[in-house]
Amino acid sequence: MIQQRPLAGLRVLDLSRVLAGPFCTMNLADLGAEVIKIEMPGRGDDSRGYAPRLPNSSDSGYYYSVNRGKQSMTLDLGKPEGAELFCQLARHADVVVENFSPGTMERFNTGYERLRAVNPRIILCSISGFGQSGPMASAPAYDIVAQALGGTMSITGAPGGAPTRCGVSIGDLGAALYALVAIMAALRVRDTTGCGQHLDIAMLDCQVAWLEDALARFSTSGSVPGRIGSRHPSITPFQPFNAGDGYFVAGCGNESIWQRFCDAIGLNRLKTDQRFVSNAERTANHAELESILERHFASNTRSHWLTRLQQANVPCAPIATVDEVAASPHLKQRDMILNADHPDFDGLIVPGSPFKTAGAGGVPNTRAPSLGEHTEEVLQRLLGYDSARIADLRTKQII
Repeated sequence: MIQQRPLAGLRVLDLSRVLAGPFCTMNLADLGAEVIKIEMPGRGDDSRGYAPRLPNSSDSGYYYSVNRGKQSMTLDLGKPEGAELFCQLARHADVVVENFSPGTMERFNTGYERLRAVNPRIILCSISGFGQSGPMASAPAYDIVAQALGGTMSITGAPGGAPTRCGVSIGDLGAALYALVAIMAALRVRDTTGCGQHLDIAMLDCQVAWLEDALARFSTSGSVPGRIGSRHPSITPFQPFNAGDGYFVAGCGNESIWQRFCDAIGLNRLKTDQRFVSNAERTANHAELESILERHFASNTRSHWLTRLQQANVPCAPIATVDEVAASPHLKQRDMILNADHPDFDGLIVPGSPFKTAGAGGVPNTRAPSLGEHTEEVLQRLLGYDSARIADLRTKQII
């Protein structure tokens, strides 16, 4: 299989920790960039202490899952000599990614103006909860805060039930992917102008960008969207159903699929029922339709209904558990289920990279670095430091 490395030759200094920044830089590494993760001496990324711990190792599975393919060096930016050393490294870099609170880089004397002075081509990508400007810029934030303030939680959950956080950290992951896109765009601009820029990615902004039809429904109807469970607000049926032995999902995004859906499940009469003749009527009368379908689906097994729907080319699927995802032959064939390269534990499963091209792909480097593993090598290779100078930095606890 051909290894795709379109970002080969690009060097990234990764000052980020926990999730949004590390997920962004991991994807840059998957695309071929050299990512040097810079961590606090003696402590490292906070997520190194997060569960789950790997058997026979002190390493964190959480850390390992979002820091593969990177190098790690330690450096204390809080000390003037450490900040100066970072600026020397920035001379040899293309991109810096950080997710400190706004103003932190300036306090370290490593803000964009300083970095641009030493390297006009540098691209600084700052990921934060609320952005580098605005009245909330300095407020602390986590994924759940972004999901709450961005409106996501208000429309997620059962009708009349409690607001629900998404089962994956979409506040962090959404910001990471927008940061990735912004970095790619900035590199394209730099190809034209020769100049870098400072990118400002806010988790809250990214959540609002994902509200898709919720804002449209509010502004056109005047009604505030609320929690409606797992059904779609505008397409019916488009939701999970409970068969006699488990849940599955099916969706009818147009009238042709709806016709095939009715035929496949043996409810032809629904096609001419005036309550359900078009998507608008089905959505307006969703409760009545759901009641009919739930009773019908409870009469047989999940596999029975899925087989009939699949034969009719109706979009459908069982609701897979994580162990079923890990065992999927399709995902394994597409290199999306990988065993991480760890020196002491060979059972850690990590997702592969979704970046693929037609007829070609590549398995990413699945090994995550130990704390400071590459410190000496980076200083020697990029800055030409000798062993004595590196030992002096260690004595001063700069690295």
